[in-house]
Amino acid sequence: MNIAIDLGSDRTRVFIENKGKVLDEASVITYDVDTQEIFAVGDEAYKMIGKTPVGVRAAHPMDSGVIAQSDLVEEMVSIMLREVCSVKVVNPRVVTAIPCGLTEVEKRAAVNAVSSFGARKVYLIETPKAAALGCGMDILSPHGVFIADIGSGTADIGVLALGGISVSKCVRRAGSAMDEEIVKYVRRRYNLIIGTNMAESCKRAVGCVAEPAEEQTFRVKGRDAVSGLPRYADVTSSEIKSAIEEIAADIVTAIRDVLEQAPPELLADISNDGIILTGGLAKLQGFAKLVSQATNLRVRVHKFAPDCVIMGCGKAIKYIATANKEPFSGISPLLTAY
Repeated sequence: MNIAIDLGSDRTRVFIENKGKVLDEASVITYDVDTQEIFAVGDEAYKMIGKTPVGVRAAHPMDSGVIAQSDLVEEMVSIMLREVCSVKVVNPRVVTAIPCGLTEVEKRAAVNAVSSFGARKVYLIETPKAAALGCGMDILSPHGVFIADIGSGTADIGVLALGGISVSKCVRRAGSAMDEEIVKYVRRRYNLIIGTNMAESCKRAVGCVAEPAEEQTFRVKGRDAVSGLPRYADVTSSEIKSAIEEIAADIVTAIRDVLEQAPPELLADISNDGIILTGGLAKLQGFAKLVSQATNLRVRVHKFAPDCVIMGCGKAIKYIATANKEPFSGISPLLTAY
Protein backbone atom coordinates (compact mmCIF):
# COMPACT_ATOMS: atom_id res chain seq x y z
CA MET A 1 0.00 0.00 0.00
CA ASN A 2 1.18 3.52 -0.85
CA ILE A 3 0.25 6.63 1.12
CA ALA A 4 0.44 10.37 0.40
CA ILE A 5 0.64 12.96 3.17
CA ASP A 6 0.28 16.73 3.03
CA LEU A 7 1.76 17.86 6.34
CA GLY A 8 0.64 21.48 6.43
CA SER A 9 0.99 24.13 9.11
CA ASP A 10 -2.79 24.33 9.47
CA ARG A 11 -4.20 21.02 8.19
CA THR A 12 -2.83 17.50 7.79
CA ARG A 13 -4.30 15.51 4.94
CA VAL A 14 -3.80 11.82 4.09
CA PHE A 15 -4.43 10.05 0.79
CA ILE A 16 -4.39 6.25 0.50
CA GLU A 17 -3.92 4.57 -2.86
CA ASN A 18 -7.19 3.24 -4.32
CA LYS A 19 -9.17 4.94 -1.52
CA GLY A 20 -8.60 8.65 -2.08
CA LYS A 21 -8.43 11.30 0.63
CA VAL A 22 -9.21 9.64 3.95
CA LEU A 23 -8.19 12.30 6.49
CA ASP A 24 -8.30 16.08 6.74
CA GLU A 25 -7.71 17.39 10.26
CA ALA A 26 -6.04 20.30 12.02
CA SER A 27 -2.27 20.03 12.55
CA VAL A 28 -2.64 20.43 16.31
CA ILE A 29 -1.64 18.20 19.21
CA THR A 30 -2.57 18.56 22.89
CA TYR A 31 -0.14 17.10 25.42
CA ASP A 32 0.99 17.18 29.05
CA VAL A 33 4.04 19.42 29.40
CA ASP A 34 5.64 17.31 32.15
CA THR A 35 4.86 13.73 31.14
CA GLN A 36 4.49 14.30 27.35
CA GLU A 37 1.25 12.28 27.47
CA ILE A 38 -0.89 12.93 24.37
CA PHE A 39 -4.49 13.94 25.06
CA ALA A 40 -5.79 14.71 21.56
CA VAL A 41 -4.73 15.37 17.98
CA GLY A 42 -6.38 16.95 14.96
CA ASP A 43 -9.73 18.74 15.11
CA GLU A 44 -10.35 17.63 18.68
CA ALA A 45 -7.06 19.22 19.77
CA TYR A 46 -7.83 22.36 17.74
CA LYS A 47 -10.93 22.99 19.88
CA MET A 48 -8.69 23.01 22.97
CA ILE A 49 -6.43 25.88 21.83
CA GLY A 50 -6.53 28.60 24.48
CA LYS A 51 -8.69 26.46 26.77
CA THR A 52 -6.20 24.03 28.32
CA PRO A 53 -5.50 23.91 32.08
CA VAL A 54 -2.11 24.54 33.64
CA GLY A 55 0.41 21.92 32.57
CA VAL A 56 -1.43 21.02 29.35
CA ARG A 57 -0.59 22.64 26.03
CA ALA A 58 -2.28 22.66 22.64
CA ALA A 59 0.35 23.38 20.00
CA HIS A 60 0.89 23.66 16.26
CA PRO A 61 4.07 21.57 15.86
CA MET A 62 4.45 22.87 12.29
CA ASP A 63 5.56 26.45 11.76
CA SER A 64 5.84 28.25 8.41
CA GLY A 65 5.68 24.99 6.51
CA VAL A 66 8.55 23.33 8.39
CA ILE A 67 8.71 21.10 11.44
CA ALA A 68 9.22 23.07 14.65
CA GLN A 69 8.77 20.21 17.15
CA SER A 70 9.79 16.96 15.51
CA ASP A 71 8.81 14.61 18.34
CA LEU A 72 5.28 16.03 18.48
CA VAL A 73 4.88 15.83 14.70
CA GLU A 74 5.94 12.18 14.74
CA GLU A 75 3.39 11.41 17.46
CA MET A 76 0.65 13.32 15.64
CA VAL A 77 1.28 11.59 12.30
CA SER A 78 1.41 8.13 13.90
CA ILE A 79 -1.88 8.64 15.76
CA MET A 80 -3.66 10.05 12.69
CA LEU A 81 -2.50 7.23 10.44
CA ARG A 82 -3.58 4.60 12.96
CA GLU A 83 -7.06 6.15 12.90
CA VAL A 84 -7.51 5.91 9.12
CA CYS A 85 -5.84 2.56 8.49
CA SER A 86 -8.30 -0.22 9.34
CA VAL A 87 -5.48 -2.77 9.18
CA LYS A 88 -1.84 -2.20 10.01
CA VAL A 89 0.02 -0.92 6.98
CA VAL A 90 3.26 -2.87 6.65
CA ASN A 91 6.15 -0.73 5.44
CA PRO A 92 4.19 1.61 3.17
CA ARG A 93 5.83 3.88 0.63
CA VAL A 94 4.97 7.50 1.33
CA VAL A 95 4.82 10.60 -0.89
CA THR A 96 4.84 13.89 1.02
CA ALA A 97 4.86 17.53 -0.08
CA ILE A 98 7.46 20.01 1.10
CA PRO A 99 7.83 23.79 0.53
CA CYS A 100 10.36 25.01 -2.03
CA GLY A 101 13.90 25.76 -0.97
CA LEU A 102 14.13 23.64 2.16
CA THR A 103 17.57 22.84 3.52
CA GLU A 104 18.75 19.24 3.73
CA VAL A 105 18.17 19.33 7.50
CA GLU A 106 14.57 20.48 7.05
CA LYS A 107 13.98 17.79 4.42
CA ARG A 108 15.36 15.13 6.74
CA ALA A 109 13.07 16.34 9.55
CA ALA A 110 10.06 15.94 7.24
CA VAL A 111 11.20 12.45 6.25
CA ASN A 112 11.67 11.40 9.88
CA ALA A 113 8.22 12.69 10.80
CA VAL A 114 6.30 10.77 8.14
CA SER A 115 8.44 7.63 8.43
CA SER A 116 7.64 7.28 12.15
CA PHE A 117 4.70 5.11 11.12
CA GLY A 118 7.12 2.57 9.67
CA ALA A 119 7.49 3.75 6.09
CA ARG A 120 9.70 1.71 3.78
CA LYS A 121 10.63 4.72 1.67
CA VAL A 122 9.68 8.39 1.65
CA TYR A 123 9.48 10.37 -1.59
CA LEU A 124 9.43 14.16 -1.48
CA ILE A 125 7.61 16.39 -3.95
CA GLU A 126 7.71 20.18 -3.91
CA THR A 127 4.39 21.84 -3.14
CA PRO A 128 3.95 23.68 -6.50
CA LYS A 129 4.39 20.39 -8.39
CA ALA A 130 1.87 18.61 -6.18
CA ALA A 131 -0.62 21.48 -6.50
CA ALA A 132 -0.28 21.49 -10.30
CA LEU A 133 -0.83 17.71 -10.45
CA GLY A 134 -3.87 18.13 -8.21
CA CYS A 135 -5.25 20.70 -10.64
CA GLY A 136 -4.96 18.18 -13.47
CA MET A 137 -2.07 19.99 -15.20
CA ASP A 138 0.46 18.10 -17.31
CA ILE A 139 3.69 19.22 -15.68
CA LEU A 140 5.82 16.69 -17.55
CA SER A 141 5.33 18.46 -20.89
CA PRO A 142 7.53 21.36 -22.04
CA HIS A 143 4.52 23.68 -21.68
CA GLY A 144 5.02 26.28 -18.91
CA VAL A 145 2.68 26.32 -15.90
CA PHE A 146 2.52 29.06 -13.26
CA ILE A 147 1.03 28.03 -9.94
CA ALA A 148 0.86 29.66 -6.53
CA ASP A 149 -0.17 27.54 -3.55
CA ILE A 150 -1.12 29.91 -0.75
CA GLY A 151 -1.69 28.14 2.54
CA SER A 152 -1.52 28.81 6.23
CA GLY A 153 2.22 28.60 6.79
CA THR A 154 3.71 29.40 3.39
CA ALA A 155 2.96 30.66 -0.09
CA ASP A 156 4.79 28.43 -2.60
CA ILE A 157 5.09 29.93 -6.05
CA GLY A 158 6.63 28.23 -9.04
CA VAL A 159 6.97 28.05 -12.82
CA LEU A 160 6.93 24.40 -13.92
CA ALA A 161 7.92 22.55 -17.07
CA LEU A 162 9.26 19.07 -17.94
CA GLY A 163 8.51 17.75 -14.46
CA GLY A 164 10.74 20.30 -12.74
CA ILE A 165 10.65 23.81 -11.33
CA SER A 166 12.23 26.50 -13.49
CA VAL A 167 11.80 29.38 -11.01
CA SER A 168 10.32 29.31 -7.52
CA LYS A 169 9.93 31.34 -4.38
CA CYS A 170 8.58 30.53 -0.93
CA VAL A 171 7.04 33.21 1.32
CA ARG A 172 7.09 32.07 4.95
CA ARG A 173 4.25 34.39 6.02
CA ALA A 174 0.73 33.55 4.91
CA GLY A 175 -2.58 32.64 6.55
CA SER A 176 -1.33 32.10 10.12
CA ALA A 177 0.60 35.38 10.02
CA MET A 178 -2.63 37.11 8.95
CA ASP A 179 -4.39 35.68 12.00
CA GLU A 180 -1.67 37.10 14.23
CA GLU A 181 -2.01 40.51 12.59
CA ILE A 182 -5.76 40.46 13.22
CA VAL A 183 -5.10 39.68 16.90
CA LYS A 184 -2.71 42.64 17.11
CA TYR A 185 -5.13 44.97 15.30
CA VAL A 186 -8.08 44.15 17.56
CA ARG A 187 -5.86 44.63 20.64
CA ARG A 188 -4.59 47.98 19.34
CA ARG A 189 -7.90 49.32 18.02
CA TYR A 190 -10.42 48.00 20.55
CA ASN A 191 -8.29 47.16 23.63
CA LEU A 192 -9.67 43.64 23.24
CA ILE A 193 -7.59 40.48 23.61
CA ILE A 194 -8.72 37.63 21.33
CA GLY A 195 -7.25 34.25 20.44
CA THR A 196 -5.93 33.07 17.08
CA ASN A 197 -8.93 30.77 16.58
CA MET A 198 -11.27 33.75 16.87
CA ALA A 199 -9.03 35.72 14.49
CA GLU A 200 -9.13 32.89 11.96
CA SER A 201 -12.93 32.74 12.15
CA CYS A 202 -13.02 36.49 11.56
CA LYS A 203 -10.71 36.19 8.54
CA ARG A 204 -12.84 33.44 7.01
CA ALA A 205 -16.06 35.39 7.57
CA VAL A 206 -15.20 38.93 6.47
CA GLY A 207 -11.52 38.84 5.42
CA CYS A 208 -10.61 40.51 2.13
CA VAL A 209 -7.58 42.04 0.43
CA ALA A 210 -9.42 44.30 -2.03
CA GLU A 211 -12.06 46.95 -1.49
CA PRO A 212 -15.20 45.00 -0.50
CA ALA A 213 -18.27 45.41 -2.68
CA GLU A 214 -20.37 45.32 0.47
CA GLU A 215 -19.18 46.12 3.98
CA GLN A 216 -19.57 43.17 6.33
CA THR A 217 -19.13 42.92 10.07
CA PHE A 218 -18.01 40.14 12.40
CA ARG A 219 -18.35 40.07 16.18
CA VAL A 220 -15.10 39.11 17.90
CA LYS A 221 -15.25 38.08 21.55
CA GLY A 222 -12.47 38.13 24.09
CA ARG A 223 -11.13 39.80 27.21
CA ASP A 224 -11.00 43.53 27.83
CA ALA A 225 -7.33 44.53 28.10
CA VAL A 226 -8.09 47.08 30.85
CA SER A 227 -10.83 45.59 33.04
CA GLY A 228 -10.10 41.94 32.31
CA LEU A 229 -13.82 41.27 31.82
CA PRO A 230 -15.46 39.55 28.82
CA ARG A 231 -16.30 41.92 25.99
CA TYR A 232 -16.97 41.91 22.26
CA ALA A 233 -16.43 44.24 19.32
CA ASP A 234 -17.84 44.37 15.81
CA VAL A 235 -15.08 44.65 13.20
CA THR A 236 -15.65 45.41 9.54
CA SER A 237 -14.18 43.83 6.42
CA SER A 238 -12.36 47.11 5.67
CA GLU A 239 -10.63 46.92 9.04
CA ILE A 240 -9.54 43.33 8.43
CA LYS A 241 -8.25 44.39 4.99
CA SER A 242 -6.04 47.04 6.58
CA ALA A 243 -4.70 44.48 9.07
CA ILE A 244 -3.72 41.79 6.54
CA GLU A 245 -2.99 43.71 3.34
CA GLU A 246 0.76 43.97 4.01
CA ILE A 247 1.15 40.17 4.05
CA ALA A 248 -1.00 39.87 0.93
CA ALA A 249 1.19 42.48 -0.76
CA ASP A 250 4.33 40.45 0.09
CA ILE A 251 2.83 37.37 -1.58
CA VAL A 252 1.83 39.37 -4.67
CA THR A 253 5.35 40.84 -4.85
CA ALA A 254 6.80 37.31 -4.75
CA ILE A 255 4.51 36.29 -7.62
CA ARG A 256 5.77 39.24 -9.66
CA ASP A 257 9.38 38.36 -8.82
CA VAL A 258 8.91 34.80 -10.09
CA LEU A 259 7.35 36.11 -13.31
CA GLU A 260 10.26 38.49 -13.86
CA GLN A 261 12.79 35.64 -13.46
CA ALA A 262 10.97 33.11 -15.65
CA PRO A 263 12.43 32.25 -19.09
CA PRO A 264 10.71 34.13 -21.98
CA GLU A 265 9.52 30.95 -23.72
CA LEU A 266 7.73 29.79 -20.58
CA LEU A 267 6.25 33.26 -20.10
CA ALA A 268 4.67 32.95 -23.53
CA ASP A 269 2.79 29.86 -22.31
CA ILE A 270 1.85 31.53 -19.04
CA SER A 271 0.48 34.62 -20.81
CA ASN A 272 -1.95 32.35 -22.64
CA ASP A 273 -2.96 30.17 -19.68
CA GLY A 274 -2.72 32.66 -16.81
CA ILE A 275 -1.97 31.94 -13.15
CA ILE A 276 -3.56 29.21 -11.05
CA LEU A 277 -4.11 29.81 -7.33
CA THR A 278 -4.48 26.89 -4.91
CA GLY A 279 -4.42 26.52 -1.13
CA GLY A 280 -6.93 27.61 1.48
CA LEU A 281 -5.96 31.29 1.33
CA ALA A 282 -6.53 31.43 -2.44
CA LYS A 283 -10.26 31.74 -1.77
CA LEU A 284 -9.79 34.86 0.36
CA GLN A 285 -12.05 37.56 -1.04
CA GLY A 286 -10.30 39.76 -3.59
CA PHE A 287 -7.02 37.85 -3.68
CA ALA A 288 -7.33 36.66 -7.27
CA LYS A 289 -8.29 40.19 -8.34
CA LEU A 290 -5.27 41.63 -6.53
CA VAL A 291 -2.89 39.21 -8.29
CA SER A 292 -4.51 39.88 -11.66
CA GLN A 293 -4.12 43.65 -11.28
CA ALA A 294 -0.45 43.28 -10.30
CA THR A 295 0.48 40.92 -13.17
CA ASN A 296 -1.97 41.84 -15.96
CA LEU A 297 -2.69 38.12 -16.33
CA ARG A 298 -5.80 36.02 -16.01
CA VAL A 299 -5.96 34.42 -12.57
CA ARG A 300 -7.98 31.32 -11.74
CA VAL A 301 -8.76 29.90 -8.32
CA HIS A 302 -9.19 26.14 -8.44
CA LYS A 303 -12.59 24.88 -7.36
CA PHE A 304 -11.06 22.56 -4.76
CA ALA A 305 -8.11 24.82 -3.91
CA PRO A 306 -7.43 23.50 -0.36
CA ASP A 307 -7.20 19.89 -1.57
CA CYS A 308 -5.00 20.36 -4.65
CA VAL A 309 -1.72 19.50 -2.89
CA ILE A 310 -2.92 16.27 -1.28
CA MET A 311 -4.66 15.14 -4.48
CA GLY A 312 -1.46 15.91 -6.39
CA CYS A 313 0.58 13.88 -3.90
CA GLY A 314 -1.85 11.04 -4.48
CA LYS A 315 -1.40 11.28 -8.24
CA ALA A 316 2.38 11.35 -7.77
CA ILE A 317 2.25 7.85 -6.26
CA LYS A 318 2.24 6.40 -9.79
CA TYR A 319 5.70 7.89 -10.40
CA ILE A 320 7.25 5.84 -7.58
CA ALA A 321 8.05 3.05 -10.03
CA THR A 322 9.93 5.48 -12.30
CA ALA A 323 11.81 7.00 -9.37
CA ASN A 324 12.95 3.52 -8.25
CA LYS A 325 14.61 2.67 -11.56
CA GLU A 326 18.39 2.50 -11.51
CA PRO A 327 19.86 4.15 -13.43
CA PHE A 328 17.17 6.82 -13.43
CA SER A 329 15.26 7.04 -16.69
CA GLY A 330 12.36 9.24 -17.70
CA ILE A 331 10.93 12.39 -16.18
CA SER A 332 9.48 12.27 -12.68
CA PRO A 333 8.16 15.05 -10.43
CA LEU A 334 9.44 13.22 -7.34
CA LEU A 335 12.67 14.21 -5.65
CA THR A 336 15.23 11.84 -4.16
CA ALA A 337 13.85 8.93 -2.13
CA TYR A 338 14.89 8.56 1.52
